[in-house]
Amino acid sequence: MLSKTFGSAVYGVNATMITIEVTVGQGMRFFMVGLPDSAVKESEQRVEASLKFFDYRMPRQKVVVNLAPADIRKEGSAYDLPIALCVLQASDQIVTKKNLEDYIIMGELSLDGKLRPIKGVLPIAVEARKLGYKGFILPAANAHEAAIVNSLDVIPVETLQDAIGFFEETKEITPLKVDTRDLFFNTLNDYDADFEHVQGQENIKRALEIAASGGHNVIMIGPPGAGKTMLAKRLPSILPPLTLHESLETTKIHSVAGKLGSKASLIARRPFRAPHHTISDAALVGGGTFPQPGEISLAHNGVLFLDELPEFKRTVLEVMRQPLEERRVTISRTKWAIEFPANFMLIASMNPCPCGYYNHPEKECVCPPGTVQRYLNKISGPLLDRIDLHVEVTPVSFDQISSNRKAEKSEDIRQRVITAREIQTERFKDKEGIYCNAMMPSPMVKEVCEINPAGKALLKSAMERLGLSARAYDRILKVARTIADLSASPEIKIEHLAEAIQYRSLDRENWAG
Repeated sequence: MLSKTFGSAVYGVNATMITIEVTVGQGMRFFMVGLPDSAVKESEQRVEASLKFFDYRMPRQKVVVNLAPADIRKEGSAYDLPIALCVLQASDQIVTKKNLEDYIIMGELSLDGKLRPIKGVLPIAVEARKLGYKGFILPAANAHEAAIVNSLDVIPVETLQDAIGFFEETKEITPLKVDTRDLFFNTLNDYDADFEHVQGQENIKRALEIAASGGHNVIMIGPPGAGKTMLAKRLPSILPPLTLHESLETTKIHSVAGKLGSKASLIARRPFRAPHHTISDAALVGGGTFPQPGEISLAHNGVLFLDELPEFKRTVLEVMRQPLEERRVTISRTKWAIEFPANFMLIASMNPCPCGYYNHPEKECVCPPGTVQRYLNKISGPLLDRIDLHVEVTPVSFDQISSNRKAEKSEDIRQRVITAREIQTERFKDKEGIYCNAMMPSPMVKEVCEINPAGKALLKSAMERLGLSARAYDRILKVARTIADLSASPEIKIEHLAEAIQYRSLDRENWAG
């Protein structure tokens, strides 16, 4: 007898449906075909132990399990549950009143028949709804994640016996319904850190406001304890709220990486990822034998913070150059390639030198001659060119720290950022894939960022004096355009251009001179 149901395989952030077929006939062996990996092949032992636990048996006949399409590699242990149900139906040990083929079934079995959580549930649920399946049978620990998707019956099961009871209609399981959208909108602007708790540093707050308004990358240079990390952690609180589409896209990536908890819902806050400087290339951009999203994809639609930038391995920093430009990362293998989105804001921080006090207003740098230059050379020119704003962070004085004056709240700054983003949304409404000034390609910069003769003269002088590259020229114009948007100015004025030029600290001659 042939039994058939459906599972799924996740590649990148998208799911592909897998047909699971089981036949039981004459013979004595268990065969699994359809390009399974070791974890899938080992399901025979888990399935047999689970069946025995509930007084069922693995047929002592020829059992053939086929996972189709046969040319796609199947990975992981999430096919245990559908295989077990198909084996029971094909060997006439259960008589199902509900049709197995109407459902997507996924779940890893433990030896006592309980179900363990799996990865990538959200993309599978999205694909199941798209293809018109009646429901999704899955471990109870993943049910909240799948329930994000409307118009799909999410059936949470704790054990193999629960799943059998559901199909035999001896156990009633109510589909899980979660009002995730209500929860999403209630927690949309709920951030732990706020700029109102930061005394002083008004120039840095201004730079971060500009960065948030135009989606620009920032590097902060300053001595230890000046507040670089504290300021970076507060950046998500002034970014525009996530849209439902952005939230779903972000949640899918975290689902594939297995980063969502058992009570998972739509991610309502922009991600903030801060990997340690010992991170490897693959952990940062993604990869591995079975490619998983890296930190830059987990920071999609949010902030990637690299603290102590020169301490990162040079190869790690260099692999970021292409994702910074293209806002996605492609991981290629011999027979296929997987693409992960990576549209993030890069916020980096660094000390100006190994001792941390080069250019410090009060303390003296004790680094030997040439050390500062070698330290800065750890960061390549092409990477620095991709960072729009270079900001110097100076220590806060005692008077500012002890002041009782209330600083501006993140909510107020966010309103100005949202207004500037709305101007950009209107500007780029006919341009596919461009949503903010930082995304503009070079040909568009000339069209959108026109400057008057006085501005051209100022920019020419700055370019010659600082020795800026063509890419840095574009960055200055983009930042000037964002500053003009914050001022609600239709044209770039000379003061907007002058402010943008000052955010190229590392290009100035007094740095490491």
